[in-house]
Amino acid sequence: MQEAGQDIYGEARLIDAMVPRNAKILDAGSGPGRLGTYLQRAGHQVTGVDIDPKLIAEATRMCPEATWITSDLTDLLQALDVPEVAELGESGFDAIVCAGNVMTFLAESTRLPVLKNFRAVLKADGRAVVGFGGGRGYDFEQFFADVSAAGLQIEQTFSTWDLRPFATDSNFLVAVLTR
Repeated sequence: MQEAGQDIYGEARLIDAMVPRNAKILDAGSGPGRLGTYLQRAGHQVTGVDIDPKLIAEATRMCPEATWITSDLTDLLQALDVPEVAELGESGFDAIVCAGNVMTFLAESTRLPVLKNFRAVLKADGRAVVGFGGGRGYDFEQFFADVSAAGLQIEQTFSTWDLRPFATDSNFLVAVLTR
């Protein structure tokens, strides 16, 4: 994609613009670390989590200064060593980025638990930014209902990572969520 001239860091630049330097950022569904590496090198403390150990190995190779954890997002609290009944509060993440259609790869039964985990590890004034395409098995309206059920609020919605307005006929969603 990069060789074809496409922007592969737009998601990371958006997160970088939302937080102060040295922010704690969770790259949820990090894959090989494309976004987390960018954010770590931009001066943040990044923790990336992905279920695929080969992708985590590549992320570690690309950016050994970040923290990379092999885990399912449903097991996020255990992976981060957070007591299940606790929330991280002020020691939590300033931002969570969940890009690359990660939410659409989750089993339907795990979507709400993952969103609840995001809430648990997010600072009181932190923001989670989730982006995914329509027509991939996770209806936007159902996502909005799950966000509410997880105790999160929708602060903003966009139809692209470069912040074009979201409309009912948008085929992509970028949602900025707060506690």
